[in-house]
Amino acid sequence: MAKSSAKPSTVPVSDFLYAIATLANRELAATVAAQEALAIMARAVRADSGALLLFNPDTNRLEVEASHALADADGLTFDLGQGLPGWVALHTQPVLVADVTTDARYRAVHDRVRCQMAAPLAADDQVLGVVFLDHRRKHGFAPADLATLVALADEATRSLRRLWLLEHLQGKARQLETLITTGQALVAKFEPQELFDTIVRDARLMLGAETATLLLQDPAHETLRCVSLNAARPMAAPAGDLAVATCLAGATLNTRRQTEFADVQSPEFRGLADLPSDPGLHSVLITPLIYEQETLGALAVYSGRVHRFDNDAKRLAAALASLGAVALQNTRLYARVFRSEETLRKSEQLTTLGLLAAEIAHEIRNPLTVLKLLHGGLGLDFAPDDPRRTDLRIINEKLDQLEGIVTRVLQFGKAPQSLHSRWSLAEIVNDTLLLVRLKLAQAKVQVRFDPPARAPLVDAHKGQLQQVLLNVILNAMQAMPAGGTLTLTLGAESGQATLDVADTGSGIAAGIRDRIFDSFLSGREGGTGLGLAIAKRVMLSHHGDIVLVATGPTGTTLRLNLPLAR
Repeated sequence: MAKSSAKPSTVPVSDFLYAIATLANRELAATVAAQEALAIMARAVRADSGALLLFNPDTNRLEVEASHALADADGLTFDLGQGLPGWVALHTQPVLVADVTTDARYRAVHDRVRCQMAAPLAADDQVLGVVFLDHRRKHGFAPADLATLVALADEATRSLRRLWLLEHLQGKARQLETLITTGQALVAKFEPQELFDTIVRDARLMLGAETATLLLQDPAHETLRCVSLNAARPMAAPAGDLAVATCLAGATLNTRRQTEFADVQSPEFRGLADLPSDPGLHSVLITPLIYEQETLGALAVYSGRVHRFDNDAKRLAAALASLGAVALQNTRLYARVFRSEETLRKSEQLTTLGLLAAEIAHEIRNPLTVLKLLHGGLGLDFAPDDPRRTDLRIINEKLDQLEGIVTRVLQFGKAPQSLHSRWSLAEIVNDTLLLVRLKLAQAKVQVRFDPPARAPLVDAHKGQLQQVLLNVILNAMQAMPAGGTLTLTLGAESGQATLDVADTGSGIAAGIRDRIFDSFLSGREGGTGLGLAIAKRVMLSHHGDIVLVATGPTGTTLRLNLPLAR
């Protein structure tokens, strides 16, 4: 057997390992770190050339991420099993070929290579890539060099994974920031075309896509129209009214779900009316725009290569589509308001949109008011038995609630069931009374609440139920301008938890008693008429209700019903 002609490196392997390990601490881009890691590995074993390849799950190929002394590295790829790098990726084993002319697995990249070795970049039993190094002489590498390469490749994998994770998190942070900025911008746009262009532009940029289009549906005529296209290079948008049956987006509109297609350049997609006529577009993700159960259209995002959209991309597209749907409805209603504001204020659509916007403002306002009241009574240092320690806990809860409200804004009022949990109704009442205790004292209102020994349990969103109680209690206080008594009675009957809230105010005017839960109805000057309407909606969403039990010159009683937790 011929002996290796490689000269051992005079630098300890530990120095090379340290050099690669510190790459993750230098705030380098992952591609730059990969290039430096490859250069370090080449120096460690005195290689003449080589490359670091990463596995692309979209193409199932190894593609060049970094190269060393390879003139023709651009576009170099290996299928799994092809060449020594492909064999290493397929079998997850390092390999050393002392004479490449004798090994059928070898694939020549250039004619100067006589010896080659390769090692996998693997983590968690998954191959992320392969690094291969070349030598111009036969037996240029020894088994010890292969062991060194394996150790360095393992360290490079750890460093690169940290940098990839950091870049991923930074990218998601930028996407979230852009999404919030987009949401703020969209709600302020009343010109339809400006709105359409903003949606497709931000969709393309946030998802790193080649092209994005926005299609609006005309259900009466079963047609679609492309109202905006944004692309990285000039291309023509689909023109005219397009029959839904001839459009790729038709499947999305019919199912009301996101659909994904791997390659629209395949023969079966030819002739579809809504596809931009550009051969450089391949994979597409189509997301429906839905508002109040009405499908308004679809947002289509195209990649410039065969690509699989991950779950993060799908969620981001869905959030953008939801923002776009509400903003689009906003522009439509604004146009109608502009033509006849007084008439449209009474329309169901305007009321729905008004409730959406007003609920956000109303729910944010009360927690902020509570925080201001509590903050005024807090000192800088609290003893363990100081009741103001409770205020700090409550402030933290309210901050969490505000964060929850922001989340609900992004999801447009859809409170996921995961936010519901089991609560003692007495605990919710006590916490709410703590929130308003200062305001109650200022209004000279005495509170009577004696919870039963065994308080009923309910499955609910605590923040939303507190909001209902705040609305009811604040209304009761306003009905007792000279002070009075607020009595809360908790009970359970027929599988329902009941909470009666009774005040000693002057009662509700007879003319509005049947409509107190209607939107924009207020019996006092300066009132918004939204507090009880929002409370009604929240209670119904919890499969409960709020009803007027009694009202008159001696006071008013409202009853809250909620199903008992199973």
